[in-house]
Amino acid sequence: MAAKKKSAETVTVTQIGSPIGRHHSQRATLKGLGLDKMHRTSTLEDTPSVRGMINKVSHLVRVEAE
Repeated sequence: MAAKKKSAETVTVTQIGSPIGRHHSQRATLKGLGLDKMHRTSTLEDTPSVRGMINKVSHLVRVEAE
């Protein structure tokens, strides 16, 4: 059995745009990223799935790599 590696790479995502008037899937993507109100910040593990979610709502979030 292979041991899981700890991923030290994280990404900080801050919501800078409102989901009002956006498609429901974009609103759900923000919820999946842990964002629910303007200027909230969430620190997530840098994985391909998280990067895909960020790419989908890139116009609503600001990303800072750590």
